[in-house]
Amino acid sequence: MDEAPRNAAAAGGSVVRAAAPAPWGGYFGYFSDPDGHLWQVTTYAS
Repeated sequence: MDEAPRNAAAAGGSVVRAAAPAPWGGYFGYFSDPDGHLWQVTTYAS
């Protein structure tokens, strides 16, 4: 889960919000790709 934002940053994108626990129990973060598109990565696994 944490690899996607790091990989995007290594390819020229940026981490917008580092992945962290969410108030509802999930885990999520945002990154942008080199073209500026915003992506969200989310998991609900415990």
